[in-house]
Amino acid sequence: MPKPEMENASVNIQMLVLGSGCFWGPEKRYEAMKGVIDAESGYADGRGFKATYKNIVSPRRRFDENNYAEVVKVTYNANLISTESLIKSYFESHDPTQKNRQGNDVGTQYRSIILFDTNEQAKQAHDLKARYQLLLQQAGYGDIQTKIKPLERFYSAEEYHQNYLAKNPNGYCPDHSTGVTFEKKEAKFVDNDALKSGKHIVILDSRSYCPYCEKLKSTVLNDYQGSIPLHYRYADQLQGIDIMSATWATPTILLIENGKEVAGYQGFMNRETFYKVLGAFKLGDTEAYKIAFQKGTERPFCKQYDIFKNTGEGVFVDKLSGAPLFDTKDRFNSGTGWLSFKYPVKDSVTYHQDLSYGMVRTEIRSKSTGIHLGHVFEKEGPNGADRYCINANVLDFIPSNKS
Repeated sequence: MPKPEMENASVNIQMLVLGSGCFWGPEKRYEAMKGVIDAESGYADGRGFKATYKNIVSPRRRFDENNYAEVVKVTYNANLISTESLIKSYFESHDPTQKNRQGNDVGTQYRSIILFDTNEQAKQAHDLKARYQLLLQQAGYGDIQTKIKPLERFYSAEEYHQNYLAKNPNGYCPDHSTGVTFEKKEAKFVDNDALKSGKHIVILDSRSYCPYCEKLKSTVLNDYQGSIPLHYRYADQLQGIDIMSATWATPTILLIENGKEVAGYQGFMNRETFYKVLGAFKLGDTEAYKIAFQKGTERPFCKQYDIFKNTGEGVFVDKLSGAPLFDTKDRFNSGTGWLSFKYPVKDSVTYHQDLSYGMVRTEIRSKSTGIHLGHVFEKEGPNGADRYCINANVLDFIPSNKS
């Protein structure tokens, strides 16, 4: 997808065709790089049949040396991103020591290949391949399988493959990178001892650009304030933790209890699903879970109500997200046996018609998680205010001196 160049930048347009496994992820990653003008998925370096997706993924082509490779044609302004930087990123973003595969994707169409357009590109590709080989050997990897060849012809992939990740918003990015980089970086020690006790949420992140990771952060995780700690890790930073799930997809959401994975989920997860999964993990088969997700109602004058009815000043928050819902300054004793408030925190709840049990009521849900909180009754509060009748079991309380 073409994008505008920076204003006042001189232009030195070049093109390089790169193959590093399935082309969906790399296309989006290249597009995100400053200086890249366009990234287009396609096929190259094959012969003897028509280059179509159906043909190249045919089982009889799986080990055909004449098969086309899945590649991305990268058009870039070499004054903004050098050929050297682009090729370095290419090598670092996959495992070039794997032959005719990347992870679970096996076949000649997934081969690692650089198809150059100029002799200068060829020289830089060979030089960087030799440099990266030494770095990989030091890290215990084998020989690089990447082929470096002149581009003969590029065939654009079918339209449904272009910008595939944008058209399929609820997926994941395959991350087969080795973690070996050209620029030596001081290894950052990650202490996982905290994960060995209690419940934790671990998000497997990507070292390179992953649109699904960024979307998960911006739409779900960035405003998370829940009591179960949330941690970000790369796939090679899970030492000492018992993990069952594959770790090559980003994002992957891992639910950890006492150092062991309880459940794992690959790919982007919307807010509603994330909190339903988290609710099952945190609450289990409890009254709080049934209230939150099955619209249950606790008994009046229940134990949690007795705990919460006379707290000091503070804020009641969503039990899962930690988002503020009700302030003690708006609490009053309605005599009903349920927590009652005149108002919610601004923009913290949503309103829904409830026709259950032959009644017409207004249901209240938490805006941050969608969980059921209770109901609002018009003009049943002090001085004609509304009464927000709320289940105590789906709330946590934060005293003012800790908020």
